Amino acid sequence: MEIELDLNKSVDANAAAYFERAKEARKKVEGLNKYIAIAEKKVLENPPLKESVKKSEKPRKWFEKFRWFFSSDNLLIIGGRDAQSNEQIVKNKMKKNDVYFHAEVFGAPHCVIVAPEELKGKEFSPPDSSLLEAATFAVTFSKAWEEARPIADAYSVKPEQVSKSTKSGESMGTGAFMIYGERNWFKKTPLSCAVGYYPPLSRLMCAPFSAVKKNCRFVVELRQGKKSKEEIAKEIKALFEKKGLVFSVDEIVSILPNGGFEL
Repeated sequence: MEIELDLNKSVDANAAAYFERAKEARKKVEGLNKYIAIAEKKVLENPPLKESVKKSEKPRKWFEKFRWFFSSDNLLIIGGRDAQSNEQIVKNKMKKNDVYFHAEVFGAPHCVIVAPEELKGKEFSPPDSSLLEAATFAVTFSKAWEEARPIADAYSVKPEQVSKSTKSGESMGTGAFMIYGERNWFKKTPLSCAVGYYPPLSRLMCAPFSAVKKNCRFVVELRQGKKSKEEIAKEIKALFEKKGLVFSVDEIVSILPNGGFEL
């Protein structure tokens, strides 16, 4: 250990100088310890989102090839992205105890409230909140958003009321279906769209605001506007990056309805 001495000062003066340095160092250490304690407390209260690092590692669920969200009652609701996926949903994914939804608007997706597995074919009656969110989902992802319409009509029926055959017996094209029997109408349903981080899947979820608010973290509500999907996706990307969550612009664009936007 080396000690520097000032030869112009006495031994006592040198000792006093080192004593003062030690006092200053001790104060700095005490301050640093207080800062560390505060920082540790903040980390415990607001743990970092490890999901942002691991999100790409999680395998995708079967429904993620479609439009999807979880309702306020934690029910899975899916919708088609195009004619092919609409066809697949109705013909291959819809079960007899599910609930089918569609909007009375051109370009609306075929949507299904998926009955929980534990029901095993038993009668399924979703809560009114989920029914309304499914109707909102159907109208929001129709042409109504692109046409800046604030409201639109939707309806629900049982799966057996959805058919590929017309009354004349002719088969319909890909993604097109006939509806027979009485419909349960959701007239003048307001469009609603929001994006949030869904922790169970480490994904972004795009759905009616009420469902996103209930199930997600860091919710961004969207309104009809003049910004393109790409422009708004860049803004959303920047907002989530501030929270430590990294998603590509293309990934965000893929979950949005067609049309213009404002935050």
